[in-house]
Amino acid sequence: MRIDLASARREGEWLALVRPAGSDDWPEAGSHPHEVRKRLLASSLFPAKWINRLFSVGGIRMEGERVLLHAFPAAHLDRSELYRMAALPPANPKLEALAVPLWEDDYALVLNKPAGMRVHGASPGERGTLAEAAARHCLLAGDPQPVRHIHRLDDDTSGPVLFAKNDLAQWRLDEAMRGKEVDRRYVAIVQGRLKASRGTIDLPIGRDRHHRSRRCVTRNGDAAVTHYEVAEQFRSAALVRIRLETGRTHQIRVHFSHIGHPLLGDGLYGGDVSQLAHQALHGERLLFRHPLTGEPVEAQAVRPAWLDRLIGKLRDS
Repeated sequence: MRIDLASARREGEWLALVRPAGSDDWPEAGSHPHEVRKRLLASSLFPAKWINRLFSVGGIRMEGERVLLHAFPAAHLDRSELYRMAALPPANPKLEALAVPLWEDDYALVLNKPAGMRVHGASPGERGTLAEAAARHCLLAGDPQPVRHIHRLDDDTSGPVLFAKNDLAQWRLDEAMRGKEVDRRYVAIVQGRLKASRGTIDLPIGRDRHHRSRRCVTRNGDAAVTHYEVAEQFRSAALVRIRLETGRTHQIRVHFSHIGHPLLGDGLYGGDVSQLAHQALHGERLLFRHPLTGEPVEAQAVRPAWLDRLIGKLRDS
């Protein structure tokens, strides 16, 4: 079954697929959903588990010669704690005002996360998270889809965070994360002068047995790879650009601390906190493939004011 995804269109809660010109294996008008399901599975364009789930809940149907998939169901607002919180005024209006959309369509949303905001709550009912801001954004737009974060940033790290807005996007984007196909680029300010202008830190990371909140380089840890390049050298610190090959908890912070160059402001890993009260780490860019079409998408986040101020001080010192 040949499908032209470029011509697929959202119609309310449904995704409409139209018959491409010259397609001989398209389901006939009035075909049973079971037959449509078989042809959709044979096309291999959609995750099989998603198609089977749609079929099980009546989410596949024919309308004339169009195939309709129930791809955009609204969240159950009365059952969703996230949307119940999103219906309230923001818990921290000044912080949430910084959580602006960097990219969005019917499938995905990229929000700018400010430093000091959690991506999601650590306990039920926690307010002021980026996930709540994402739900409020969808609610105010009149399109309350079940938004879910695809990756995370540390509480005090700023930058773009990717959200899926429906099940199809979540299947595809989760798969892309597992396949290391979501490219995350960062800038950080590390202490000291690095010996090499660019390099790769390939050291496994695991939990620190002596400190609950910390991670450390350990032989039995999970593989972790960080690529970096010095963008600007200051007298006693350096601005570095970073690309992650893996996404371990605190990876950038642990790796640079281990090689003797902790991030400025990162008191947990030995950084100097006299100029900044949190780690000097910011996500610059997020690159991924669109969950429907596979086309490349890039979301960029401007440098936050705290980072510009810190760079100015370092240049003047």
